[in-house]
Amino acid sequence: MSKTLLKMVLEADAFRNLDEALGREWLVTNGLGGYASSTVLGVNTRKYHGLLVAAFNPPTNRHVLLSKLDEEIQIDNEIYKLGINEFYDTFYPKPHSLLREFSLNPLPTFKYQVHDVTLQKTVFMPRNKNAVVAVYEVLNRDENEAVIRVFPLVNFRHFYYTTDKDQRQWSYGQKNHEQDAILQFEPPKHTLLLSLNKGKYYANDGVWIENLYYRVDASRKEDCFDDCLLPGHFELQVNPKEQEQFSIVAVADKTPEAAQKVLAELKRSDPFTRELKRQEGLLEDFQNRYAEVGMEDWLKWLVLATDLFIVHRASTNSKSIIAGYHWFEDWGRDSLIALPGLTLVTGRFNDARDVLLTFKGYCNQGVVPNRFPDREGDKPEYNTVDASLWYINAVLQHIKYTGDFGFVKNELWSTLQSIIDYYAKGTLNNIRMDNDGLIKHGSRLTWMDAAVNNNPVTPRSGKAVEIQALWYNALKTMQKLARHFQQKDLEERYLEMAEETRKSFAEQFWNPKENCLFDTVVDGKKDSSLRPNQIITVSLDFSMLDETKSNAVVDAVQTKLLCEYGLKTISAEDEHYVGRYEGDWTQRNQAYHNGTVWPWLLGPFVTAFLKTKRHEAKWRNFAFQKFLLPFFQKSITQAGLGTVSEIFDGDNPHLPRGCIAQAWSVAEPLRAFIEDVLFKRPSFEEKMDL
Repeated sequence: MSKTLLKMVLEADAFRNLDEALGREWLVTNGLGGYASSTVLGVNTRKYHGLLVAAFNPPTNRHVLLSKLDEEIQIDNEIYKLGINEFYDTFYPKPHSLLREFSLNPLPTFKYQVHDVTLQKTVFMPRNKNAVVAVYEVLNRDENEAVIRVFPLVNFRHFYYTTDKDQRQWSYGQKNHEQDAILQFEPPKHTLLLSLNKGKYYANDGVWIENLYYRVDASRKEDCFDDCLLPGHFELQVNPKEQEQFSIVAVADKTPEAAQKVLAELKRSDPFTRELKRQEGLLEDFQNRYAEVGMEDWLKWLVLATDLFIVHRASTNSKSIIAGYHWFEDWGRDSLIALPGLTLVTGRFNDARDVLLTFKGYCNQGVVPNRFPDREGDKPEYNTVDASLWYINAVLQHIKYTGDFGFVKNELWSTLQSIIDYYAKGTLNNIRMDNDGLIKHGSRLTWMDAAVNNNPVTPRSGKAVEIQALWYNALKTMQKLARHFQQKDLEERYLEMAEETRKSFAEQFWNPKENCLFDTVVDGKKDSSLRPNQIITVSLDFSMLDETKSNAVVDAVQTKLLCEYGLKTISAEDEHYVGRYEGDWTQRNQAYHNGTVWPWLLGPFVTAFLKTKRHEAKWRNFAFQKFLLPFFQKSITQAGLGTVSEIFDGDNPHLPRGCIAQAWSVAEPLRAFIEDVLFKRPSFEEKMDL
């Protein structure tokens, strides 16, 4: 393996605390929205876990087809089970010390030891294939023959749900050959092909492993019992004092013929080496782009993590950004906030163009969708006021990095104008510019959109502070673009609108009592809750605040909201504060934006902090040592290893919660590190006359 790549190792001592070990998860993705994921013990703790979770309508409509592969080793009539599963109140077999090491190198690798027999399993996914490969290496130093058996636990369910074998809505049939098994499911018709390159497959009549228990889902008060089909097993003999390597490939597709075609393609190539070289290339490209930056391990992990979220979207045949794993799709707001850190900072400019074109294609009456549908034919959801404004900001960042005004003029300019026009005159969900030049909107249209029984937990109807900041930033961006495109009438119009917005914002949003900004203004009522949304007013390229007020906002947020994993969503002193994100859906939603810590906000906070310090070297070093380095070093070793979780508890010890890998949690802190701490500014920033 190349020295450019890296390795994270957990040895046997790390498995002694069972709860901690089961809280550490790994994730491999395929660029289609599909993935493989489980815990470092190989015990599935979520219904979202699976060795092959295929995206049948990339990057959505994801189904668990191969839940896991469980192994056992037989030596001299003694059988040693390596694969462990949790059932209610028990494990089978009991957790033991046969697992000697788990590592990411950077692919997940399990190393087992049974007497003088060592078995190692490495999992990877070929790029842009609904397939997974488990590569096994067996070293038998024993005097006896070792028999290796691998048991595939199969399912056919959408990853939102679990299976009850007696109430399932699907049936299956199996055709097997000496080394292959073809399982066909319906309805709808889909195929799972399992193939062994050495050894033999033994089919059975269909054994069910019942009542597998998913502890994380149980803690969330969701369906937590699952039945999996065991259709047979693979077997290989390893002679004494010999070494063997074999692999098992699982391919999901709509027909057996299509699955076999994929398998044939994989056999003709070396997908394992190709994937390692691809990841190595990501690191080398980043290093070449920032040649003077020391590539510490935490930075390498973050660079590799950016790749997890960039996916192919079938409906547009172009790229999109998935918001998080395991359960998010490509959400407009999340994707566009994450775009700079995932694609521009890393130099993936073509991917950035594709994402911008993807969302352009779904812009409806000036509104970019908040969420794409999970299934083919469903309509996107347009319940967002800020996604379109983040879209304009993403275009601005793209220009700053590429200087490609031609692309914007030819492909995006009319869409950008339509966003402004529709917002000015009124559009979907009663989004409209008020008489004072500020944007008025409904309650659940900002990023703080959690609800209980359709009632917003954090009602922010009227005029939210970050929406006005984004609107002003969008108008100023449009003014600069119109000037560049020599459209003087538009330039003057956008400038006039921006100045009206600035004037009204100054009159209505400053809270002199608290020396910071109100969170919302609605019909004369002003919400003084201290929330992190106001930091956006300082962090954006075009700010409506003067230096004194910018400093005051940063100070207020730093004093009351900042913790080591990001910003709390409300001050702990507030009566609405909820310090732990746990319990059922209702309980979690009560906490989601009322105290829960969001790592993505660390990006705009660091940007705002260093803007107020004029990016002086001593403050850049301070921000790195105080805000970012502890976050980077700790966050990648918790929950989703090598990546960053969606959220953390507001209360100590700030446990990771939500998705184990979140796009903007990786992207925004990484962007702030490059742009603001290292002060590696975009090459064409000056052309936008910021």
